[in-house]
Amino acid sequence: MVLKLYGMPVSTCTRRVATVLVEYKVPFEFVSIDVAKGEHKSAAYLQNQPFGQVPYIDDDGFILFESRAICRYIVDKYPAPAGTTPLVPSDIKGKALFEQAASIEYSDFEPYAYPTVREKVFKPMRNLPTDKAVYDSSIETLDAKLAGYEAILGKQKYLAGNEIILADLFHLPYATLLAKAGSDLMTTKGPNVTRWYNELCERPSWNAVKDGAKSFSSY
Repeated sequence: MVLKLYGMPVSTCTRRVATVLVEYKVPFEFVSIDVAKGEHKSAAYLQNQPFGQVPYIDDDGFILFESRAICRYIVDKYPAPAGTTPLVPSDIKGKALFEQAASIEYSDFEPYAYPTVREKVFKPMRNLPTDKAVYDSSIETLDAKLAGYEAILGKQKYLAGNEIILADLFHLPYATLLAKAGSDLMTTKGPNVTRWYNELCERPSWNAVKDGAKSFSSY
């Protein structure tokens, strides 16, 4: 059976998973969940995702949620396409550097990119009041964190070395929304961050899903 991805087409986490599926050329059926109608909180949905969040996958009866866990599963299960390197290294030092980079994204990027986007993009979409202090604090911290990125990327092409890995791709959903949130940090923080960010944005896998996840059967 073809893998099924359940999610909201434009959600950040759904597109994170869809990017990796396309990157690895894995056919999948996309099942759209109408969050506005509360489908993610229905009893049927909660049986597979007890937190009522998107996305989750059904891979021939194997249910998995949390976008980063799904991405790791895809990379572990399927071979990297011909002519490419695996998005998670297999050697011990490569794995360690991957985990380091993954921790950077999870601890030093998303905790500050998310509230920035939430205050200027997500809340206005829902007609909710915004908090300028939260926005300003998040931008200030993210600016400082990206100085570390600039230093790392000044020594190598990607976060864990000279080959792209999952942790690099993990940044795309929120990094690309920062401009909509009124921040140009990804293109002004420094030449190394700008180069890295622009290269990620040019990935065919991201361009296939950036406007919304959808089913893919062939590539």
